[in-house]
Amino acid sequence: MLVIVVENVPHRLRGRLAVWLIEIRAGVYVGDLSAKVREMIWSQIVDGIEEGNAIMTWSTNTESGFDFVTLGENRRLPVEFDGLKLVSFYPVEDQKDKDAL
Repeated sequence: MLVIVVENVPHRLRGRLAVWLIEIRAGVYVGDLSAKVREMIWSQIVDGIEEGNAIMTWSTNTESGFDFVTLGENRRLPVEFDGLKLVSFYPVEDQKDKDAL
C-alpha cells in the first residue's frame, strides 16, 4: 500500500499523481505499486512540488510496518530513534514574534 498526501502543489502535479494513483480525497492518493514506480513518482513530486509540501508512506518490512519520506516546508520533522521513524514538531511561531518583524 502506498499513500501520498500533498498540500499547495500545482494542478499539473496533482494530475500527474492521478495517472498512477486514486485520489480518495483532495490531495490524498492511494495505490499499490512497486518500489521502482514509487521512486519514479517521488522523483516527479520532487521536480514539481514548487511551494507545496508532500508526504509519502508505504508498507514495508520494518518494526512499525511502514516507512515514509517528506518534502517541503512543514511543522513536522521525521526523526529516527532506535531504528523507528518518529515525527517531531517544530514549535509554533508566536504571533508576537511575527508582529515584531
